[in-house]
Amino acid sequence: MTSPNLENLARAGELQAEPPAKLEFDGLVASALSFLGDARKPSLAIVSRFNLAYEAAHALSLAALRWHGYRSNNRYMVFQVLEHTLGFKTMDWRILADCHKRRNLAVYEGSLNVDDRLLNDLIEITGRLFDAVEKLGPIAVTKPPRSTRQE
Repeated sequence: MTSPNLENLARAGELQAEPPAKLEFDGLVASALSFLGDARKPSLAIVSRFNLAYEAAHALSLAALRWHGYRSNNRYMVFQVLEHTLGFKTMDWRILADCHKRRNLAVYEGSLNVDDRLLNDLIEITGRLFDAVEKLGPIAVTKPPRSTRQE
């Protein structure tokens, strides 16, 4: 079932309607699972763990959006719509938004400010994202339309 809020965002140009693609969805979930597993390894540097957990959270958030038949060109938007794609609370997506901001500061300005508490919150939320995406169920494989062209 498509959320009216997602439809409104598509009409406003914030999202693009696009049929879900099983291979894309499955690939996003698989990569997120791998990233999250590595992010949970305490032997890795905190910056590496943060980056891995952030990428896992983003992949899962995008997978949820794609499951609903939308795409965004804005990395931040996939977190903002979590309330509508997975029923997440505002507090959760705001933590993800803070992580997005910190990730951008690191990538574009070379400044990364991450502590154990933020990393642990990010890993915990990402684990819940994985559980929620798994509950969505698989994307059905759709057959391409039959050609009406005569050969």
